[in-house]
Amino acid sequence: MKRIRLGAAVLNQTPLDWAGNADRIRQAIHRARERRIGVLCLPELCLTGYGCEDMFLSPHTWRSAWDSLHSILPVTEGMLVTLGLPLYVTNGVYNVVCVVADGQIAGFVPKQHLAGDGLHYEPRWFRAWPAEVVTTFHYEQQSWPIGDVQFECDGVRLGFEICEDAWVAGRPGNRMAECGVDVILNPSASHFAFGKHEIRKRFVLEGSRAFGVSYIYANLLGNEAGRAIYDGGALIASSGQLVAAGPRFGFHDVGITCADVDVDLTRTRRAGIHSMPTDVSDDVHARIIHVPGKLTAPDSGRTKTESATAILQASLPTASSTLVSATPESEHDEFTQAIALALFDYMRKSYSRGFVVSMSGGADSSAVACLIRCMAERAVAELTLEGVQKKLPWFAAVQNARSIDQLMHHLLTGVYQATRNSSDVTRNAAEAVTCGVGGTFHQLDVDSLVADYTSIVEAAIGRKLQWDRDDIALQNIQARTRSPGIWMFANLNNALLLSTSNRSEAAVGYATMDGDTSGGLSPIAGIDKAFLRDWLRTMEKNGSAGCAAIPALRLVNEQQPTAELRPAEYEQTDEGDLMPYPILDEIEGLAIGDKRSPAEVLFFLTEAHPEHSREQLVEWVKRFFRLWCRNQWKRERYAPSFHVDDKNLDPRTWCRFPILSGGYQAELNDLR
Repeated sequence: MKRIRLGAAVLNQTPLDWAGNADRIRQAIHRARERRIGVLCLPELCLTGYGCEDMFLSPHTWRSAWDSLHSILPVTEGMLVTLGLPLYVTNGVYNVVCVVADGQIAGFVPKQHLAGDGLHYEPRWFRAWPAEVVTTFHYEQQSWPIGDVQFECDGVRLGFEICEDAWVAGRPGNRMAECGVDVILNPSASHFAFGKHEIRKRFVLEGSRAFGVSYIYANLLGNEAGRAIYDGGALIASSGQLVAAGPRFGFHDVGITCADVDVDLTRTRRAGIHSMPTDVSDDVHARIIHVPGKLTAPDSGRTKTESATAILQASLPTASSTLVSATPESEHDEFTQAIALALFDYMRKSYSRGFVVSMSGGADSSAVACLIRCMAERAVAELTLEGVQKKLPWFAAVQNARSIDQLMHHLLTGVYQATRNSSDVTRNAAEAVTCGVGGTFHQLDVDSLVADYTSIVEAAIGRKLQWDRDDIALQNIQARTRSPGIWMFANLNNALLLSTSNRSEAAVGYATMDGDTSGGLSPIAGIDKAFLRDWLRTMEKNGSAGCAAIPALRLVNEQQPTAELRPAEYEQTDEGDLMPYPILDEIEGLAIGDKRSPAEVLFFLTEAHPEHSREQLVEWVKRFFRLWCRNQWKRERYAPSFHVDDKNLDPRTWCRFPILSGGYQAELNDLR
């Protein structure tokens, strides 16, 4: 029996934060040593951060990463550790894993398959390494092997699939299995999306089963660079069995998951897979790097019972992280956990002193306020109140908070700005929700400002503005008049102004630029309106992901969504201006997500919605496509948003569309 202890680290890194990234890596290595881990897998590009973008092409970035790597080498004594960094080789930059054993560089493994879909742009910065190619990397009179290699240490053979390598059909793991690899390590930077963690589990389990190996998956954690959210969730499997799973959405910067595996047992099972070919050619042996040293036996210095107890404790979350470790039971819970963590990291990494939200009394602003409350509850549950305060040392106001409510008083400022078209219903809802989550509430009356702007323009054009003639202008001036005041609150507090636009509105441009789109961050712009309304009902009655219910949401959930910009006699509602939100979201999914033509969208809608006439569906399809095409310029200007699924409309990360186009005019004419 040959038992070794494998470890996977999750790290909350920040692009180009050389000192901070290196310090968190050292923390991970020290914790791994305390748990007697012999092989530690760290996340992809952990030295630089994954989100450096075009700075991956900067020589300064390569040199700084190299210096950072060498500063960490001494703390790897007695272990085998993998570290990710960009490496310039000949005429290109490669995304590589550096294998370090006992304080010495053993070699480099470059990524073979680059992620270039959705929010990934790896081919812009990196080159893919060809399979079965090995060469030598030279630097300052030293040289190391680099390429499609495996490493053998203490009789244990290790190989790599770097993130995307495991998601493709021709996985490198297939060739590694033929070469007798015992352990496959997967250093990843795999962003969160609904349901994605279950897919990761499948490729980890299937890889360990089909290849007859033990498999380590490590990932980044938190809001690393602004838009993508990483959920952690380290995994270790052996011969098709999940032997350890780390918590997701944690607020600690470093997490270690480990498990003991029996290498002889995986070899026995691999020998029994008669369909697995065996490659014993000289080329294979030339690609095996022999690393001197011993992998620490997990039972050294302990009794068998003590070792079993230690590994169990290492694999399970601590008592203080019960909220974080709970497996999400629904998309609602995943949404709560992901946005809560993303908001916390965005606030602390931007050195903001809390958040300001323009509270309209409607669903979107209420959802944003509730998510800030969820952020506070989940952070305190894991870090404790004192731990949260330590993470925000520049935020003097929160240092004296003695409860979550007192913390929220400083974290959230909600402002309701009334005009003559505002109602008591929305005003009461705005105050109830802001105070219900513990925030500070203010009410302003901006109607006189709207009247002044209107009078100035009327004097300039020589006529009165009228609703039947100047509808859009009269609506938008109200939203834009609210912008200076809400920005002033953000400036006074040194806080981050959050925009409250959702994805359904972004699709059709149902927002006022420089009005309700004002803000430095738009946390719910990746979520459709129907989902948000459903989530708010859940939050009202039951809460989500361990966060308490917010009964004040009843005042919001009982309303029909409305911009409340026209006089009351118009009975304005969002769906009256647009179409039913479920229909809008369905058209968006077909037209933008699936790239269907207007005729194809109409075909699917006609089949799915016999309750609506064809004439009505034609009108909604035309409205969507026209508004979509006309409003790309708005989507280009929206504040950064979080990525939560593969329906994101952010043109800078997921969904590119021309600002000027033919607008599907011919296709829409054909619908007649």
